[in-house]
Amino acid sequence: MRLPPSQPTATPLLLPRRRALARCGGGFGLLGLTGLLADEPSPRQHGQDDPLTPRPPHFPPRAKRVIWLFINGGPSQVDTFDHKPELARRDGEPLDGFDANTGFFAGAVGGLMKSPFSFARHGQSGASVAEIFPHLARHVDKMAFVKSCWTDSNNHAPALLRVNTGFTRVGFPCTGSWVTYGLGSENRNLPGFVVMVDTKGRGMPKGYAQNWSAGFLPGAFQGTGIDTAGTAIPNLARRTGMTDAEQRAQFDLAARLNKLHDDGDAGDLESRIESYELAYRMQMAAPEALDLASETRETLDLYGHDDPTCGHFARQCLIARRLVERGVRFVQIYSGGEENQKSWDGHADIRGNHAGFAAETDRPIAALLEDLERRGLLDETLVVWGGEFGRLPIAQKGAEPGRDHNPHAFTVWFAGGGVKGGVSYGATDEFGFKAVENRVSVNDLHATILHLLGLDHTRLTHRFSGRDFRLTDVSGDVVRGILA
Repeated sequence: MRLPPSQPTATPLLLPRRRALARCGGGFGLLGLTGLLADEPSPRQHGQDDPLTPRPPHFPPRAKRVIWLFINGGPSQVDTFDHKPELARRDGEPLDGFDANTGFFAGAVGGLMKSPFSFARHGQSGASVAEIFPHLARHVDKMAFVKSCWTDSNNHAPALLRVNTGFTRVGFPCTGSWVTYGLGSENRNLPGFVVMVDTKGRGMPKGYAQNWSAGFLPGAFQGTGIDTAGTAIPNLARRTGMTDAEQRAQFDLAARLNKLHDDGDAGDLESRIESYELAYRMQMAAPEALDLASETRETLDLYGHDDPTCGHFARQCLIARRLVERGVRFVQIYSGGEENQKSWDGHADIRGNHAGFAAETDRPIAALLEDLERRGLLDETLVVWGGEFGRLPIAQKGAEPGRDHNPHAFTVWFAGGGVKGGVSYGATDEFGFKAVENRVSVNDLHATILHLLGLDHTRLTHRFSGRDFRLTDVSGDVVRGILA
């Protein structure tokens, strides 16, 4: 009897041998892929329902938060904080054994060049500071100078990535993302990681937002850019005519629709949902945090808020203080933009370039240190100053001589947050060309920042593509000589 069409027949599945092997092989491969994907923690696994939930450090921290003053373009160590009298004595002489390809312009190599700035000793520590930093010079006893830093790139974009992420390639999480990944945020109504770029029409640093990318970490740990010259955070304000209840209902509906696609391990989707929720909470908290109307006239004058030379950077430093005061974990401020002479990239006229940018930043940064200290915040806030590399002690030829890139030596200083003030760690040679004593790599700098925040850089890891990654990759030692 013939079966009705609606009833399936039990037909044996006959496959050629090669097709059967291909299907089995693909199946085994998918088993391996499933195993790899199972190792990838989602934001929910990392921080329950909220990836930015505060988490305990590995050990008691000395600092709770960071303000990183990124001196973009490569400030010259021998014209700022690493005084080299030998340059003046041998001005114009060739540097024996110098490789013309060390910098970026091999055809413009000149002789040794003395600093165009005078130096003087300041504070009980007697630290030498160039004349272009009269305000910062009063705070040297709060600072720990690391004068033996070095890197492995003489090109801005990869060097910026190296200092920010530990790698010279794109796709890796930056320091601020690792810190918020490890510790979460203290204020649920503000981003855990905030970035401010130069606001004098100079644009972003080379590499753009890759410098504050979360890389392969969940997107919730990406840096949030704030424009302190215009609309601080675009599209944050509620649409005209919409009530709070209507907007809350809109977000709830979007969350429910997104959850329909959530299989429990949808990291990008969870990050998007959390970004909506954070934006909703920020509508009240962010305007208050960015509003300087409550600051006293004395505080505004201390920073130089109304000074046309430094007012833009003063506003950023003051906002940074207000943000960390409200529990933001990591704030990064960039001085200088993309183009060479619109940053600390003094290929030509090193005198004019550095004097100009120092005038924009000296007073606001000094005020930031003073303001943090008098509010009782400096002991718990780590302040970092530095760029992506240094500059050569020789002249780059031109009408007004400058200095080319130098990956072999640069200076970074720290203040607050568990740092020993009034110390100088490491040293360069007599010309400031190469770090020669207690050399400090970028991995070492990162390990030190994490250590001061109570994080062991070897334990702060994230599994990606089948291996555990960390900010310091496979190396890095804490610079214990600057710890209080």
